[in-house]
Amino acid sequence: MSGTPAHRRPVAWGATVKAVLWSFLGLRRRRDFEQDVQRLNPIAVMATGVVLALLFVVGLMLIVRWVVASNAGAL
Repeated sequence: MSGTPAHRRPVAWGATVKAVLWSFLGLRRRRDFEQDVQRLNPIAVMATGVVLALLFVVGLMLIVRWVVASNAGAL
């Protein structure tokens, strides 16, 4: 492993988003996980996880509002 601290690694946004999305599903091969741990910036992984979780919650809220609003006229 290199002498660079983990939090100073360059940010690979594509790989970071991919790793976070796989972790949301709970499906990740051990080999891929270990590679992610060695090459991804942990701060970028945490920030990406928070942003994607917020987007997921907001998306669910918008879907619920849309469904409730479309059924309000049916009553």
